[in-house]
Amino acid sequence: MEGMAGQKSSLTWAVNIAAFLLVLAWTIPTLGLFVSSFRDRDQIASTGWWQSFSGSEQTGFVRTGTDDDATQVDGMYVIEGNVLEGEQSLIAWGTGARQPAEFQPGETAQIEDGWDLTVNEDGSYRLSSAEPFEMRRGERIFTTTEVPPKFTTANYQRVLTAEGLGRAFMNTMTVTIPATVIPILIAAFAAYALAWMEFPGRAILTAAVVGLLVVPLQVSLIPLLRLHNDLGIGKGYLGIWLAHTGFGLPLAVYLLRNYMVGLPREVIESARVDGATEFQIFRRIILPLSFPALASFAIFQFLWVWNDLLVATVFLGNTREQLVMTGVLRELMGSKGGEWEILATSAFISIAVPLIVFFAMQKYLVRGLLAGSVKGG
Repeated sequence: MEGMAGQKSSLTWAVNIAAFLLVLAWTIPTLGLFVSSFRDRDQIASTGWWQSFSGSEQTGFVRTGTDDDATQVDGMYVIEGNVLEGEQSLIAWGTGARQPAEFQPGETAQIEDGWDLTVNEDGSYRLSSAEPFEMRRGERIFTTTEVPPKFTTANYQRVLTAEGLGRAFMNTMTVTIPATVIPILIAAFAAYALAWMEFPGRAILTAAVVGLLVVPLQVSLIPLLRLHNDLGIGKGYLGIWLAHTGFGLPLAVYLLRNYMVGLPREVIESARVDGATEFQIFRRIILPLSFPALASFAIFQFLWVWNDLLVATVFLGNTREQLVMTGVLRELMGSKGGEWEILATSAFISIAVPLIVFFAMQKYLVRGLLAGSVKGG
């Protein structure tokens, strides 16, 4: 019979396709963000990241020189210059915004009575007239050019050399490490009590923990900040450590409790028969066996706190000495947030440390999340 234990389900192909599509849905945007981090603002504004490996067309215009730039050549008044910048190549040009590609390189157009304009393939132009020019502003030449693919590390240099980034990195580490360790310590004791200790109200406390998982943290920001001010904590590291601990405890207790419930009862009962205290059981048996679950929550909490901006802004402050990395990177993008190249670069710089933590502990992630899903109580 299909679907029985030890037999391969006929829907395995569907599961594999679904998993592949999920991986693809996460990988493609990340790849696009990575490619965009090496492009400049003009390239990002004109073409998509998937076009960055081939030449792209751009339109624009330049102005010729004025009558002050004219010289006499063989009795003609001539203004010369070039419409190209960098490694661009000219595809077509025009004299009006409605027809920016009206002429091909090398052709001559008459733009005024007696004014002839020629734009060559190398971008050089020649505006000639039999009479002296009388114009305060140069004539506009609209161009359609092809820009070769170009990548730059200037975005990373700008972000890495930003003022205050080093201090912000230390601030982020100062916030993240205690805000990851403290909830793990508290949640481990609470999870053991809810899983293996008999006391009145245990089921109610477990249900309350599950209910707290769905409470948005934004609801409690202002009341919690007022409580901190009333207690004299104010804005500082202690306040943000306690805030992150409170926000992370429901998930930590729930995750660890479900894992500990699935541990072998015989081992714990044998330790009690041998005279071990609850603390000895917790320290010598439960903690070593629960390391996969502890590591799983540590990954989640570290990633959350490291990438946090809202809680840090509310409980730590916005001064230069207090800013975390997300705050400094936000300032780099400007008040309007339109510098997408800086956004892409900042994203990859900010995830460097979380990636190290994730790959160092990822082998425990799935084991910790799935443990307890078969046996529970």
